[in-house]
Amino acid sequence: MGLGLYALFAAMPIILSGILLVGLRMPAKRAMPIVFFATALIGIFVWDMSVTRVLASTVQGVIITISVLWIIFGAIMLLNTLKHSGAITTIKAGFNGISPDRRVQVVIIAWLFGSFIEGASGFGTPAAVAAPLLVAIGFPAMAAVMIGMMIQSTPVTFGAVGTPILIGINAGLDKATISERLLSVGSNWDTYLQAITSQAAITHAITGTLIPLFMIMMLTRFFGRNRSWTEGLSILPFAIFGGLAFTVPYVLTGIFLGAEFPSIIGALVGLAIVVPAAKAGFLIPKNTWDFAPASEWPTAWIGKLEINLDALAGKKPISLAMAWVPYLLVAIILVLSRVNAEFKGMLTAWSFGLKNILGEAGVSASIQPLYLPGGILVFVALVTFFLHNMKGGELKSAFKESSALLLSAGFVLIFTIPLVRILINSGVNGSELASMPITMATWVAQSVGDIYPFFASWVGALGAFIAGSNTVSNMMLAQYQFGVAEALGLSTALMVALQAVGAAAGNMIAIHNVVAASATVGLLDREGETLRKTVIPTIYYLIISGIIGLVGMYVLGITDPLM
Repeated sequence: MGLGLYALFAAMPIILSGILLVGLRMPAKRAMPIVFFATALIGIFVWDMSVTRVLASTVQGVIITISVLWIIFGAIMLLNTLKHSGAITTIKAGFNGISPDRRVQVVIIAWLFGSFIEGASGFGTPAAVAAPLLVAIGFPAMAAVMIGMMIQSTPVTFGAVGTPILIGINAGLDKATISERLLSVGSNWDTYLQAITSQAAITHAITGTLIPLFMIMMLTRFFGRNRSWTEGLSILPFAIFGGLAFTVPYVLTGIFLGAEFPSIIGALVGLAIVVPAAKAGFLIPKNTWDFAPASEWPTAWIGKLEINLDALAGKKPISLAMAWVPYLLVAIILVLSRVNAEFKGMLTAWSFGLKNILGEAGVSASIQPLYLPGGILVFVALVTFFLHNMKGGELKSAFKESSALLLSAGFVLIFTIPLVRILINSGVNGSELASMPITMATWVAQSVGDIYPFFASWVGALGAFIAGSNTVSNMMLAQYQFGVAEALGLSTALMVALQAVGAAAGNMIAIHNVVAASATVGLLDREGETLRKTVIPTIYYLIISGIIGLVGMYVLGITDPLM
């Protein structure tokens, strides 16, 4: 069997997912079990994986699923707690005070606040936090999920305080061998990693500046009364302003400070600039854009979370500052837990899981409930109970509502994440084949030749689509991208940077991320419709970053410390 046929088999889980979810619009709870069993069969009969390794990968996936569900629960629990305390009513009024225009709210809540949460935490937390918040202030659930998925693009490479670079690239490259080569030419690993970081930041900044405009135009096109692209385009100056307010400090931080803080600093500076500007009406059109009344929304737009959002009548008003304190606490604790070694050690001390599951080397998984964003979100929800002088019955209601929303998401993810682990762990097999993702990437490289830099980010996106993680995609594919660059005589640093950029963009269409984001607003069984929308900005991101790659390699002749 030739490489092309193996690549086709490797791609079958992705192709089948697309056909079932997007083409046939099958709910994920029906589609993903089918895809899981198809993946297992391909692993066993085509890749000659042992049944034990497939089962071990499945158990590993189940443990990871529990971690994801914990994050989802924490996000919903905090939102429902704020709903019952009356804080959401105050927050909604506060945003209307900045601007009642939904397009402006998207830039502030999703693009800037969401990017800050991504920079601090990662793990899909921006969608889990921003999507319910958008719903709470009056967005349709499906619109909130679409916007929440689009957050997971530009800030992701430097999310979780730089984890996709500092862990993903560090673990994905053969650091020892490359370091020896760097020393032989008078350089070092830190210089090389900074070159990757800088080039990823520049590529993201160029491409990502237009993401707020994409968010707005897709909002007005798919969820507006008039289904109009131009209603979004009419706020172009403000959207570009919001984009640059984030990407300029973001890229400068990436170039001069490193991988830890571009998304955090970009978002904080952006908020400091954009919020006062929006209050002053700077670059905002005179006409205010809003959705049609909720009574006119199609049923497909509405999630279960919205059913009880008006159960706040008669609540004593909470000040705007006090209403925002829980989100401020989330941000502070997330940052401290990632940058303070002592605090991080305290949170990670409680961990449980399995190593070398069923005797399969390297197939391990663990859960750190206090360190995961879910633990922090639940802690803040409990703190909010006291801060907002809530009654016991209100917290109990928040808990019951949050728990109920997890059941459907859990069923879908219990198939989705294990199939991902089978794909990733397929490199250990009786056929002596590379893993399925590497096989697909190798076929792409051999098929396109010298124009491969255009496709480097696409390969990174493929890894993220499969894994739902920029970090895991980088771990899987960074060394592969490095090898292709060497074979073509091109900059290895830029090629790995393109990998990191593409892996960020791929998060917008990662199936289990869509399921997780949908679960936070109670919108399940419509994952295919979300994917049909988020594929638009994903393709934009990959085309532009691919062009930047070609220009960087062949026009600018960018080199790196190894060249």
